[in-house]
This record gives sequence, structure tokens and C-alpha cells, in this order.
Amino acid sequence: ASNEQSCAIAIHGGAGTILKKNLTPKLEKQYLAKLKQARDTGYTLLQQGKSSQDAVLATIQILENSPLFNAGKGAVYTYEGIHELDASVMDGKTRNAGAVAGVTTIQNPIVLANHVMQDSVHVLLSGKGAEEFAQTVGLPFINNDIFNTEKRYNSLQRAKAKMKQAKQTWLHNEDFKYGTVGAVALDKNGNLFAGTSTGGMTAKRWGRIGDSPVIGAGTFADNSSCAVSATGHGEFFIRYQVASDICARVKYQNKSIKQAGDEVIHDVLLPAGGTGGVIIVDKQGNVSMPFNTAGMYRASRQSNGTKIVAIYKDK
Repeated sequence: ASNEQSCAIAIHGGAGTILKKNLTPKLEKQYLAKLKQARDTGYTLLQQGKSSQDAVLATIQILENSPLFNAGKGAVYTYEGIHELDASVMDGKTRNAGAVAGVTTIQNPIVLANHVMQDSVHVLLSGKGAEEFAQTVGLPFINNDIFNTEKRYNSLQRAKAKMKQAKQTWLHNEDFKYGTVGAVALDKNGNLFAGTSTGGMTAKRWGRIGDSPVIGAGTFADNSSCAVSATGHGEFFIRYQVASDICARVKYQNKSIKQAGDEVIHDVLLPAGGTGGVIIVDKQGNVSMPFNTAGMYRASRQSNGTKIVAIYKDK
């Protein structure tokens, strides 16, 4: 099918040491159901002729509002015991982008990132400044404790215990460095759009910002190549500009998104010590979701009838 008829969406809910033995059947079912709900919500909008932007924003808000994922409601705690949220969006048609970092009183950071893209001359706003901007576009403020969950609080306590035991002021353990939500989509007009949202890493300090709000690292979209959203150990995704590198390989080396994604995730990122994964949609509506960890919460749906909802490497 031509771009005028094709549409596709792919989503992720984080990557890392996600093992079947660590998820109860009940919890696994909850993850799969929420991924399916988010994916199908976005895909239905695409089928109705809505834009890829509409689909991505609607999809990510569902994931932000779920306590299952490290974004919005289920965001991890900082070392100080609060939630600092990051998000970004990018439009493949215009290469316009918007991002926020370290916000604490906005329920859906992806919505604020979209306002930064549409209603400001800037790309990235942070902290109190981002929240002051949110007020100018009419977004309501909420209490930070709305994001509290017992699961994430317990993770913070375990992380602090590990830091104390190791006599470190920062956390090395990989299990605490994953967790992001994201979506990429192609609409019936042939336009690509990408978005990513996260609570960052457990016990993060000093205003640490990961790759999710960094255009080119955690999020990238260009109609001449593909749309990418990343999840993993953000410092490596920033250093290796993972999202834009994948799109550049597609655009300049005429590689498929599968080949480009596999090269960057497995041959570039992993040897450097970087772990995680990405979701990719190209301008033909193809989807690829490579990752180099034990698992990645992911789902996709394409016009050719292909549907995927999966957690582990073996689906």
C-alpha cells in the first residue's frame, strides 16, 4: 500500500532485566493488556484519518497514567524522594520538536512537551521555567505525590541501601536505570511522529537528565527516514545519539530500519556498555523494535495486519 493508505504505530514501556520468572501471571497480563489498549487507541485514531501526532500523544498519555510504567503515575523516585519527569516530541514533517525536563507538577509531561513544540520558539525547557510556561498554555498543576506508588518507593529504598553499602553517592546497578514509555507512528498522510516520556532513573541526583528529552538521543523523527523512541541507560543513548544515528543510516546509507536499528543497538551501543532498545517506524509503515536487554515492553500494529504485544525476547 502507498503512504496515503498505510498507517502504523509502535510503542514501548521500558527495557531492562525483565524476566518471566520475576513477573506473576497476573502482573504479566496487566502489562500486556495496557500495552494493547495504548497501541489500539493510537491505531484507531490513525485508521480514522487522525494525525500521527494525535495518535502518539493519546497513546503516551495512557502509559503515563498507568502505574505500571516509569512515566507519570508510575514514575520512579529521585534520591530526595520526589518525581522529576522528562518528555519530548518530534514532528517528522517539519522536524519541529519540543521537550521538557525535570518537571514535577504536570500530570502528563508529553502534553507539555507538545506545547513547547507548538506554542513556543524553544525546543527544551526545564524545571520551574517549564512549569511557568505550562501555566501560560493553561495546563493545570498537580501535587507531586499524585505520582507516588508503593512499588517505586520500595525500589528507592533498595537503591539507597545499595548506594550506602557501596559507599557511593550515585547508583551503578543497571536494574535501576531503565524505564521509559514512548510511541512512534505513521499516519495516512505519510507523516511520522515520535514521542518519549519518563521518570528517569531511580535515586537520580543533582537534577540528572537522561536521553528521553534530548532530541536525537531518545527521540527523533524525519519523514525522509523514520521515527524513533528509545528506552535504556540514557547516558549511553545521549553519547551515541542513538535515535538520530538510526535515522541517518536509513536516510544516507539506504538501510532498512531493521538493519539500521540492529546495528546501532547491538553493534554500537552494546559494545560500549549501553543497554536498552528502540521502537522504529519508517515512511513505508514498516516497524522494527530491537533491544539488547532481557526484555522490552512493546507493541505494534500495521496496516498489513501485523499485530505484536510482547515483553520478553521470545515474545
